[in-house]
Amino acid sequence: MTPGFPFRRFRKRPILNGSKSFWPRGLLFLFILLLSFGLQAQAEKPRARVAVHVCPPFVIEKGEGYTGLSLFLWEAIAEALNVDYEIRAYSLKDMLGAVAAGDAEVGVSCLSITSEREKVLDFSHAFYETHRAILVKQRGYLGAIKRFFSSAKVLIGIAIVFGAALLVGGLFFVLEHRINPKLYSLQSWYGKLMEAFIVGLLFVTRGPIRFYEFKTPTARVLSALLAVGSTLLIASITAVLAGAFTLQQLRSDITGPGDLAHVRVGALEASTSSGYLTDIGVKHRTFSDLEQMIDVLDAGKLDAVVSDEAVLKYTVNIGRAQGRYGSLTVLPHQLDKQNYALALPDDSPYMEVLDQALLTVRKSAAWRRELMSYLGE
Repeated sequence: MTPGFPFRRFRKRPILNGSKSFWPRGLLFLFILLLSFGLQAQAEKPRARVAVHVCPPFVIEKGEGYTGLSLFLWEAIAEALNVDYEIRAYSLKDMLGAVAAGDAEVGVSCLSITSEREKVLDFSHAFYETHRAILVKQRGYLGAIKRFFSSAKVLIGIAIVFGAALLVGGLFFVLEHRINPKLYSLQSWYGKLMEAFIVGLLFVTRGPIRFYEFKTPTARVLSALLAVGSTLLIASITAVLAGAFTLQQLRSDITGPGDLAHVRVGALEASTSSGYLTDIGVKHRTFSDLEQMIDVLDAGKLDAVVSDEAVLKYTVNIGRAQGRYGSLTVLPHQLDKQNYALALPDDSPYMEVLDQALLTVRKSAAWRRELMSYLGE
């Protein structure tokens, strides 16, 4: 044995003799074994494929990632279920197709529950309710005034008033102009025509002139008979003009769903709004991107956009904060309800556990804070 070289002395000792020299090696081996099991368990953690469609404020593209109400809900569900996930963005139509084909375990967006979609998809419990609405671009006040005087309804109303004034004034002129200098004193022909027109215009717009102003019995009887007719005519014209030309109507050609058939309308492709317009026979242009569609409306190339109220109001408010969409407004007509849910492939095995987690998150204070943050609710 060579003095000062401990390796040979070490080799002569048994390896498994219960001595203390075994424990450092054994502990190291045990640590490596546990680490490998931990890594294997981590590698086997469930991983979900999540299909999203950008729909502010429910799914908002932010840099290279996504945020929003629906994403907040899904992230809380994934955490509760201890599930990893990867996100891929689609158009609405392609997102529905990806979930239906099983290329994604869940679809996250502002997705309404419909009977047509339920034929190929499953839906979670609903997590938000809104209504369909109409977004329009209003004219400025100068444009509203121009529209008033160029409107066919206004021109027809003016023509009716002037025509009635000429007819009534002409009748009284024929009966009275020779013997009634109080009403007909001018000698020129155009003066006489002006007097006749004024008498008729006053009769039509203000009501009947006092019958004793006329000299002939025929004119007095005619004045009494026309009193009822002129009163009804005044009331009818006033009602038509007041009802047809409110400030909202002057600033937009669209006041409700009944006007959509006569204007240029946009909706998202494969959306419930597009289906609604098709059902009521309104031809419309479809878009794959909401903000692009609203930009087209703002540029005056559309007259109306039909989509969900919460989405429209949020997008317009964000645009106004950026100096855009100042003339856009959501009309105060709430159409049919829309209930949002997460989409899953048909007969998904994760439906029950996902619904349980979703209901838990919906009851949380964090979810209420998110609603207040995005929608003020």
